[in-house]
Amino acid sequence: MNTAERAHHLAAAAARFPFLGRTTADELLALVRAEFSHAEALDDFVPYGGHFAKVLAVETILHVVSANTPAAGLQSLIRGLLLGAHNLCKTPSAGLPEIGEFRAALPAELTARVEIAGELPADWLARADALIVFGHDATIAHFRTLARPEQRFIAHGHRLSFGVVFDDPAHASAPLAARDASLFDQQGCLSPHVFYVAGDARGYAARLAEEMRAFQEREPRGKIALAEANAIRTRREDLAFRAAQGEPITLWQSEASTAWTVVCDARPGFPRSPLNRFVFVKPLPTDFGAELREVRAHLSCAGFWPATLAHARTLAPLGVSRLCPLGQMQEPPWTWLQDGAPALAPLVRWVGTEGARE
Repeated sequence: MNTAERAHHLAAAAARFPFLGRTTADELLALVRAEFSHAEALDDFVPYGGHFAKVLAVETILHVVSANTPAAGLQSLIRGLLLGAHNLCKTPSAGLPEIGEFRAALPAELTARVEIAGELPADWLARADALIVFGHDATIAHFRTLARPEQRFIAHGHRLSFGVVFDDPAHASAPLAARDASLFDQQGCLSPHVFYVAGDARGYAARLAEEMRAFQEREPRGKIALAEANAIRTRREDLAFRAAQGEPITLWQSEASTAWTVVCDARPGFPRSPLNRFVFVKPLPTDFGAELREVRAHLSCAGFWPATLAHARTLAPLGVSRLCPLGQMQEPPWTWLQDGAPALAPLVRWVGTEGARE
């Protein structure tokens, strides 16, 4: 099965999972082309400078995926299958059924290239040529100590995202911001914790609260654990107390539930959300670099409005690896540079040939 055939089968299976966003064979082949300059580079020698070269993928990839969202795990598996590698998927002990459902949707030749286990089999680390780990810093550090020196090791650790509204006096972007903050119940690395707003930040927060309420009515938040609900209640109570003491804080929240929360907080800094549709709105700082300095190493995506190159130039140096319009934060294209690096290139080696003819 060549690369184009794998791309078509993978796109067909991915269509069953709308949260993966737009996934077509053309988009998957565009990823191959973006990283290897030729869609057939995995299948045969292709022109490379003044001679020819071919891409050879690692034989076996071990994916250690996290439980916060199935999208990241499925995207990693799809990339591994697109390369033609054998894939070992270590899922959370609580399970990640989407991985098994995706495997079941594949043709037999690709199904045979996927193994799934909730507990790490003893021989998987030895079998893997590459190790891709999703999780918190402690998880990544653990697996890094287990990796062999010659193994390719790719880590996707804890990440934070935010939105920026540079110019929106009518608050037209608020429905898009609410979508970004609500999809996946704010569990992914692309989920915004904070929106920085130029001009009337409090007015924007009030409109955002209306849109968060409307989104909840259309698409209710999933069930959360008692500890998660208590974390939201505790944070709300702390912020309400601070507001009562005269600090520049205003809260909007769902009634009789923890379904959504919007906080306008004029104090400087990057507050960490307790997640599950709990978002902050803050005035746009005059020194953005200083505002984000504490979290710079963990930044992932910035959604912004309006999406102009001038604004992108302002945001690019701040530490993020992806910029996109508000409303698209949760739907990266297949060619996005996750954590600022290509996705396929670290998993291959090139072989070149000079002077060869058919």
